[in-house]
Amino acid sequence: MFIKILEYFTWIIFWGILTNAAKYPVVLWHGMGDTCCFAFSLGSITKLLEAELNNTYVKSLEIGGNIVMDYESGFFIHPNKQVEYVCQQLAKDKKLSKGYNAIGFSQGGQFLRAVAQRCPQPAMKVLISLGGQHQGVFGLPKCPSLKLHTCEYIRRLLNHAAYEEWTQQFLVQATYWHNPFQERDYVSHSTFLADINNEVFVNGLYADNLKKLDKFVMVKFLNDTIVQPLETQWFQFYKAGQDREILPLEASKVYTALGLVTMEEENKLVFIETEGDHLQFRKEWFVEHIIPLLNEETN
Repeated sequence: MFIKILEYFTWIIFWGILTNAAKYPVVLWHGMGDTCCFAFSLGSITKLLEAELNNTYVKSLEIGGNIVMDYESGFFIHPNKQVEYVCQQLAKDKKLSKGYNAIGFSQGGQFLRAVAQRCPQPAMKVLISLGGQHQGVFGLPKCPSLKLHTCEYIRRLLNHAAYEEWTQQFLVQATYWHNPFQERDYVSHSTFLADINNEVFVNGLYADNLKKLDKFVMVKFLNDTIVQPLETQWFQFYKAGQDREILPLEASKVYTALGLVTMEEENKLVFIETEGDHLQFRKEWFVEHIIPLLNEETN
């Protein structure tokens, strides 16, 4: 009888290990030209995470009240409004009350960083940015999910009127358009990125909140044809006044202004690179390199 009872409890413990979910839920934010939930979009990522993390709760953010608005938000709803909306949604979700991990895809990476900086409750633990543009972009070679003529119109608009007030309010990409030949205009008129990068003035709360992360992971796609420069995915950018030489992160003002120097000293910054075009990765790569980051003991 004792042996059978022992076997019974051993099986319960073993089964508990097998079905144990990740310590924290996961929040996803899609990028430009994408949506939260379609099977060919982040819906497949949601299922993958649930399978690999033993049915851990995954919240794929839908901006607005329907899938059409969610798609349009990637182009036409100002990031400040989106971040405010997401902060409210996260605060209402009781499943996130003890903290969560976050994965941002493309511009969703810098949007989730804004959430970490502006809305520390519930607490974001690990932020994973896949192809995020943390120092902005200067160039838009391809526009995903848009017709060629529409993409060309957006490019021309950004090149000639990115820092006009109406463009900043109308077009999401203008809010993180970073023209190295117009640094003063960028800092003065960027209505989103310059603020969250503490370039307008240093907001101590932004740095303090960001440093609360256990890990800030940045993934760079080496063959990216959408994001320019590639190095913005690792929080680097061109030196002012030209568009060829990249300024090392350690030499940029944001390194100190956002507390990234402290995070690096505490081994909280993780830089990963992978072959492939923008957001192009295989399931096996994701399972090998991303899933373990959501299960680390530091969480």
